[in-house]
Amino acid sequence: MRALRVTAIVFLAIIVTIATVVTVWGAITQLRIDAQQRDIESFYVSPDPITGSPGDLIRFEEMTDVDLDGGSVHRILYVSQRADGETAVSGGMVFIPDTPAPAQGRKVVAWAHGTLGMGPQCAPSRSMTPLNDMTGWIEQMMGLGWVVAATDYTGLGTPGDEQYLVAQAEVSDVVNSVRALQQFPGADAGDDYVVWGHSQGGHTSLWSGHLAQDIAPELNLLGVAAAAPAAELGLILDAQWTGPVAWAIGPEAVIGWRSLEPDLPLEPLLTDRAAAIYPDIAEECIGAAALDALARTSLGQAFFASNPLDSPPWAEVINAQTPPSMPADMPVFIAQGTADTVVLAWPNAVLLEKWCAAGSDVSMLWMGNVQHPQAAIVAGPTAVSWMADRFAGLDAPRTCDSPIPVAIPVP
Repeated sequence: MRALRVTAIVFLAIIVTIATVVTVWGAITQLRIDAQQRDIESFYVSPDPITGSPGDLIRFEEMTDVDLDGGSVHRILYVSQRADGETAVSGGMVFIPDTPAPAQGRKVVAWAHGTLGMGPQCAPSRSMTPLNDMTGWIEQMMGLGWVVAATDYTGLGTPGDEQYLVAQAEVSDVVNSVRALQQFPGADAGDDYVVWGHSQGGHTSLWSGHLAQDIAPELNLLGVAAAAPAAELGLILDAQWTGPVAWAIGPEAVIGWRSLEPDLPLEPLLTDRAAAIYPDIAEECIGAAALDALARTSLGQAFFASNPLDSPPWAEVINAQTPPSMPADMPVFIAQGTADTVVLAWPNAVLLEKWCAAGSDVSMLWMGNVQHPQAAIVAGPTAVSWMADRFAGLDAPRTCDSPIPVAIPVP
């Protein structure tokens, strides 16, 4: 009996020690984040009034603490637009290779990041880990002599709400980041570009294939590439509205779509608990939000009181923000992990079938046992090869006749 008591006491002491270490480490990390945000806050102050044209470069500075093989990284602030055409300001990053630019100018990639949370510290150019899911392929692009523009999106780290999953706003931010890159000293950015995005950024990328040329007809969009794109929004929501994904991503979707349609009703869509705290959860960066979502779901707490698709106003917005099939003259590359538990594989299988039937020029990469956070990293080398062929003017591959390795649920 005494031995059991001693063992229990030792075990409890270990648990308390671990909890204390985790708490202290978390506090130290938060202090570092707070100090870093104070140091760079002045960079993100918007001009008042905002003058100039969409894409005008406001200011820039080198991010000397970021180690990038073959190039340098700079944070930028530039003029963009919200979905209604209102002038706004976005932060972002530009990546400049060390090698000399060719006479005709460098090829351009516009990167659109995935869901990160709406707090200022979550914006990539303000983050402690700015490269995030760019690991590996960004170095490839530097080696090829390409320049990369990476928007934060308006409202993420700059004033106003981020218009999350709002196509017109996201594509404006991406296109205007390319314009800003063309003004960046030493970038020597040409007019040919490809948009490449992950998750939320995949949604942005696919919509770029429809909207970018109207926004910036002076630029030449050669194709769009997406890893685990949040594309078939209705199918994803229908499958995920009762689980932890709803808590992790739902708050941002509510804020983003209500910034577009302020009259979208919260009752009876959200539970009382969700309605009270969703703005605070939206400010959490995605790692903390995901842990919070798992904890709340395990305790039986629900974010949605009912399926958003059962609410006509919400269903209308969701359908309007779902990208339609790509025109046949706009090549598209899509990569999807079969083990993804956030953007499930089968909705993008449905997308593939629909788009292929409509004549879209789709190249699909299925990645076995790849989860959502790793999608862009794993797909990166293949995506870079696909982009290089677009820059070279080669015919785009079409994989519509290849078998689909995931089962599509029967309605």
